Amino acid sequence: MGTKNLTRRQFMATMTAGAGTMLLGNVINGAEPSPAMKAVDPFKKVTLGKTGIQTTLLGMGTGYNGYNRTSSITRSGIAETIIRQAYEKGIRFFDCADSYGTNPFTGAALKGIPRENYTIGTKMWITPGGVPENEKGEATKVIDRFRRELNTDYIDLVQIHCMISGGWTDEHKKFMDDLEDLKAKNIILAHGVSVHSFEALEAAATSQWVDVIHVRINPYGENMDKKDPALVLPVIDKMHKDGKGVIGMKLVGGGKFNNDPEKINRSLKYVLDLGTVDMIIIGFENTGQIDDYINRMKIINKA
Repeated sequence: MGTKNLTRRQFMATMTAGAGTMLLGNVINGAEPSPAMKAVDPFKKVTLGKTGIQTTLLGMGTGYNGYNRTSSITRSGIAETIIRQAYEKGIRFFDCADSYGTNPFTGAALKGIPRENYTIGTKMWITPGGVPENEKGEATKVIDRFRRELNTDYIDLVQIHCMISGGWTDEHKKFMDDLEDLKAKNIILAHGVSVHSFEALEAAATSQWVDVIHVRINPYGENMDKKDPALVLPVIDKMHKDGKGVIGMKLVGGGKFNNDPEKINRSLKYVLDLGTVDMIIIGFENTGQIDDYINRMKIINKA
């Protein structure tokens, strides 16, 4: 049965086989979108702020349920397979982290592909916990290890992971300076931060050091830095206007609306309509989810 013969509710029910989040393509089965619909291509090239880094609007997060150097895809034994499949389907940004344990899997999955064909972001954990204490150390040594794990001479984006303190820009200035030196040597192309508190988000917004930031954003306030998204939006807007690259994450509230297609669609549309988020990342756990969300986004209206 073609989608044109389904009710909206029936069609959406068929789209819930995968759980995650995603984007859109151009047309369905070659048909042009209706005048009321503006399709958004998940694979269109976007630029992260003023960094000059170009990649796809949709990226893959490798750290869904990530902790202690594991994530959902590493624990299930499919990390290399799903990362390679995401690339083959058109995704060009891969979000990794030391605490997810996904650097080596990403390097192996993308082996043999010309390095300029994809973008790697990864994150270093510098606060207590997360990764073994004896493997944190200075940024230069950590990034050298990352490059070996990722099979690359350079890394597009390295971020300080999961900042919570509002004073992080003062507390971790040594790491920030070291990453700045690595950028000057073209060992990394950009640096930034991911945050998990509103205070840390505000500090990032005022920091000239931040090239790219991960922001937690959805219309429901789930797993965000503030329960009311209206309080977060002005901070994101400031970062965008200042030329920071903005990567949206937690669009499905850390998985809380995985099985609610209406919320998934509303969240995708909400974030894409903001105009202040350069790209989004989704933590896929199987190929079906990738296909599901590509198709899902083909039918989402974008004002």
